[in-house]
Amino acid sequence: MSHRSLRTAASGDGRLTPVATPTLVSGSKSTRSTIALKMLMAVSGLIFIGFLLAHMYGNLKVFAGHEAFNTYAEHLRTIGEPMLPHAGLLWILRVGLIAALVVHVFSAIALTRRAHKARTVKYVVKKNKGSSLSSRTMRWGGLALFLFLIWHLLNFTIGKVNPTGGATNDPYNLLVDTFSPEAWYVSVVYFLALIALGFHLHHGVWSACQTLGFTNAASSRNRAKDAGLVVAIVIAGGFALIPLSVLTGIVTK
Repeated sequence: MSHRSLRTAASGDGRLTPVATPTLVSGSKSTRSTIALKMLMAVSGLIFIGFLLAHMYGNLKVFAGHEAFNTYAEHLRTIGEPMLPHAGLLWILRVGLIAALVVHVFSAIALTRRAHKARTVKYVVKKNKGSSLSSRTMRWGGLALFLFLIWHLLNFTIGKVNPTGGATNDPYNLLVDTFSPEAWYVSVVYFLALIALGFHLHHGVWSACQTLGFTNAASSRNRAKDAGLVVAIVIAGGFALIPLSVLTGIVTK
């Protein structure tokens, strides 16, 4: 411990007594806030995993046909009526997801800035050694997913960039038009985003389990890694089935 973080003071009998300085206190606060940021990031990430599973389940109803898919989409807007206004619960969920997204992005940026600030020249080594591809692509993958999310909302929710040229009351046809063979490049972007999502989920689940204290034993660490892999394959693979089925003609108007 350096002299900057510990000083001595004379007691009444002349003995020297160690006294903590503000450096230690501030360091402790910094550590606590870092842990809090990691906790916020883990919990908000798990919220998004829950949403993605529910969203994937709804999207897979496209295989049930035009009427079933559109009925499901309309049902989302009428849940809670008449206690809630039309699409009231849907907007509550949207606000909750936006809040979780803000917390997740803010925590990621804050932790990244702290990591860069703490890094010094003498510790510059090959950081990638021993790390997985998923962990190395977390930050750039997260940024790519954020940009994809903006496009996704503009296309399917707001209706400003979709193939029909505006808002539509037919979600099934909008989905089929979006991933049609004529607009194959949209599906390519979608597949690339799903690859980024898979990598993000693979490491994110493991990291969340570690932050929340579920990886104290070697067996639990292995289970957390396996869980990350399963979640990544199920969610990314489930979403990928939709454009793939439209491109191959399995799902049509």
